[in-house]
Amino acid sequence: MKNVVEFFRSLPKKKCHTCGNDMNEQADCYGNLCDECDHPAR
Repeated sequence: MKNVVEFFRSLPKKKCHTCGNDMNEQADCYGNLCDECDHPAR
């Protein structure tokens, strides 16, 4: 059985749904848009 920490480290980076760039995830973040695409001025 794989170690839990190794499992989470091996997951691919989360990508923005709109532009496809890698996202810097927060522990409590379930969004699928990066900060640039989710900016209120856009």
